[in-house]
Amino acid sequence: MVFFRRLWWRWGFAKDIKKHEKLLKSFEKAIKSPIYNPHIFIQALKHRSYLSIVNEERVRSYERLEFLGDLILNLITGEFLYNLYPHQDEGDLTKSKSLLVNKKILAQQAEVLGLGQFILMSEGEEKSGGRLRASILSDVLESVIGAVYIDSGYEASRRFILRHVLHNVDRILSDDLHFNYKGELLEWSQAQDWGIPAYTVVNQEGPEHNKEFTVEVLIKQIVYGSGKGLTKKDAEQQAARQALKKIKRN
Repeated sequence: MVFFRRLWWRWGFAKDIKKHEKLLKSFEKAIKSPIYNPHIFIQALKHRSYLSIVNEERVRSYERLEFLGDLILNLITGEFLYNLYPHQDEGDLTKSKSLLVNKKILAQQAEVLGLGQFILMSEGEEKSGGRLRASILSDVLESVIGAVYIDSGYEASRRFILRHVLHNVDRILSDDLHFNYKGELLEWSQAQDWGIPAYTVVNQEGPEHNKEFTVEVLIKQIVYGSGKGLTKKDAEQQAARQALKKIKRN
């Protein structure tokens, strides 16, 4: 019984590979990494919405490979930063690593790589903007890292990450827009035993499709900063940024 099941799996993989042969060749050129085991990369590109079309189990989507890729990405990024910044303490290294592997940054790197065009997904998911969705792009990038690791080993996955994720570390870490001011303010407030900062929308201006929000951040019911942004999240970040400036001045 096991023998026939294995034959079925191999036939299924061969059929899958033949079906996506053209896509795999283009994908191999895009990622600049050789593909020795095609079916693992097909799995790395399968969104769960695609499985209902081809009647496959969820385990054949990219989610397991995403789990593995996330672990490898964190390890290699941590190792890279440890060697790049020998005089930074563990707190600063942790902040840098968290920034470099967050979903927003990974999605940007995936866009540069053109991953969206290769993802296998349902027509409905594609029409809803799935190929451009940051959460999907970042997850697929991690799943591809997992596939490279399984297919070619640690050094190959390390080269892939250095080439496609960590190639512009200095720019990302120095870019003010990427800094997590809310996280920094939360850490400071809790260190003072002052609790969690509270963010309040105090004003909204403009039409529905282009509103500007004004947000104040309060610590112990005292306003520490305010900020404006086209989203509440951006306004909160700016409020936290102003609060940190005020704290540093004092």
